[in-house]
Amino acid sequence: MPKEKKQPRAQPDKVAPRRVRRFFAELGPGLITGAADDDPSGISTYSVTGASFGYAPLWTALFSFPLMTAVQMMCARLGMVTGRGLAGVLRRNYPPWVLWGACFLLIVANVVNIGADLGGMAEATEMMTGIASLVWTPVYATVTISLLFWTSYSFIAKVFKWLTLFLFSYVAAAFLAHPDWSAVLRSTFIPHLEWSSAYIATFVGILGTTISPYLFFWQASQEVEEERKIGRNTVGRRKGASDEEMRQSRTDVVTGMFFSNFVMYFIILTTAATLHAHGQTHIETARQAAEALKPLAGQGAYLLFTLGLIGTGMLGVPVLAGAAAYAIAEASSWRGTLEDKPRLAKKFYAVVAASMILVLVLDYAGINAVMML
Repeated sequence: MPKEKKQPRAQPDKVAPRRVRRFFAELGPGLITGAADDDPSGISTYSVTGASFGYAPLWTALFSFPLMTAVQMMCARLGMVTGRGLAGVLRRNYPPWVLWGACFLLIVANVVNIGADLGGMAEATEMMTGIASLVWTPVYATVTISLLFWTSYSFIAKVFKWLTLFLFSYVAAAFLAHPDWSAVLRSTFIPHLEWSSAYIATFVGILGTTISPYLFFWQASQEVEEERKIGRNTVGRRKGASDEEMRQSRTDVVTGMFFSNFVMYFIILTTAATLHAHGQTHIETARQAAEALKPLAGQGAYLLFTLGLIGTGMLGVPVLAGAAAYAIAEASSWRGTLEDKPRLAKKFYAVVAASMILVLVLDYAGINAVMML
């Protein structure tokens, strides 16, 4: 009998790069959402945590990971299966007081959060340039508005994916801080609890920072945007999801949430190894953490920490402003997505502009947005 002809095997050195490229190509809303979670206000929370309690809270990164993954997975699937954003789902299934109560709280939290982020970016830039932070705040606000107004969702998504690379600066900064790795491992896998108001407040702050409401709205809305990008422009065409689409979404969300907590872990580790180890346990902002790092961990760690603040702000602020606009537009049945031009979605972009104006009013009024958070 003639031998069966064997199919040639794919060469491992060719298959591996293809798999890697496919993996990164499938990353989108989940990765961006996870990276946006580590914005300047989040960095402030993690810096305060590490400075106040040292390595002890490192275990919270492992604890919060499955929680935030489960919530973001639900939001992603809501967007994929219903073809609507989270506010759109609330509008169709719950009474108005639930819908608008959620939107009101989201807007208040987002405006304060944007204020904290812009303030953190401006202060970080002041440290590097010597130019007052009040000059940089409107500059970053203008850049954000321009990005959201005059580009498309596809462009923004690509830019955001590249901006996530800034977060690796915190991983590098942690190694430059020369931590006690045996203590790090113990604190990572052996939970430490203190029954004090300060520790419990910090623990709640970590959960509130990692599992943030604006991420719920953003995740669902961006899943809808991904569907629109491939031509599913009506709710009817977007409804439902295949097994393959669910698999891709799961990979995207799990990767994004892992990345978010990975960075959170190293920010706590960096400030624990430097600030807490040298008795500097009382800080309130990421700027104070960056300034304190310079004499303790060297110029390299200081620059990485500071650049990370600016880079993560450029990622976090548009997500916060965009999430608010999506929520209000969906709740009001307005037309509006980041793919639309401003003249076609005036109300949607008006929400973005109003959010940024309120933020500038807060900052120039001298209100400390970080303390409000």
